[in-house]
Amino acid sequence: MSTDTDGSRQTVFLPEAPSLSMLYLNAAATAARRRISGARPATGLPDARHGLRGVKADVEKLTAFQHLLGETAGDFLPSGFIHALAFPVAMSVLNRDDFPLPLLGMIHLRNRADQYRAVHFSESLEIVAWVENLRGHRAGSLVDLVAEVRDNDGVLRWKGVSSYLAKGFFLPGVDKPGVDTDGVQGGGPETPFSPPVPTALWALGVDTGRNYAGVSGDFNPIHLSVLSAKALGLKRSIAHGMYLASRALAEVGPARSEAFTWEVMFEAPVFLPARVSLEISTSRSAGGHWDRSDFTGWNPRSGRRHFRGSVATLD
Repeated sequence: MSTDTDGSRQTVFLPEAPSLSMLYLNAAATAARRRISGARPATGLPDARHGLRGVKADVEKLTAFQHLLGETAGDFLPSGFIHALAFPVAMSVLNRDDFPLPLLGMIHLRNRADQYRAVHFSESLEIVAWVENLRGHRAGSLVDLVAEVRDNDGVLRWKGVSSYLAKGFFLPGVDKPGVDTDGVQGGGPETPFSPPVPTALWALGVDTGRNYAGVSGDFNPIHLSVLSAKALGLKRSIAHGMYLASRALAEVGPARSEAFTWEVMFEAPVFLPARVSLEISTSRSAGGHWDRSDFTGWNPRSGRRHFRGSVATLD
């Protein structure tokens, strides 16, 4: 393990990619230890960043990811796959002893990824992740998890910001806002929604979470089975938010430009098995070129919206 200093933050470079399964087990042990000891967690965020060098895509997992998500097969990494590559490093930051919020049970409210250039599967990458912007929410505490992916020349190729809510966990000294703007899944205000005519209908089996875990490495128990989800307070397992977002991105298709911004807000969990209706609307510039696609996913039976987002040309 090595360290570099960048401004006020020290980057701790990990010797190898963390195991997400071990991170979740360690998070469970930490939560139990805190409950037994009554220890109060820190109230600030760790200054350290975590990094990993020499990261390369596993070709078999890349192919399986493209197949599962409906991405066009090719030699360049889908943005959702880059997120999955960076995810273990990012999660290791949330697993630090000086991170104040509980990792297990955190709710992914929104995600933004800026892809600056296409990434070939053979490239060696450097990933650095950190947390920032701790703030209050009427339902708990919010934090942003940031990951950057650079190539061998140090050029930034991809950046992701994921906002997580620790529901019911209120930190002393962190004020709750009067109005929340980070998605209704965590208790924020719901925006009016009338289901449009769908452009696609997804049928998600009970094994959807396990299948996505197999290609992404994210074996969070809330996604794997009814029993493991119930152990964490859910009635059934739920689909990964990034599975839904990545599949919507795949539905937008190859029309998007090489450099684009991809945003999604998660509003209600998708309990498995499920059907999800999807609508995509596309806008074009005066020259007829693709400029932006907006997507919305909802429950076709209840009409409740699960997520909404957009893919747009990066300025």
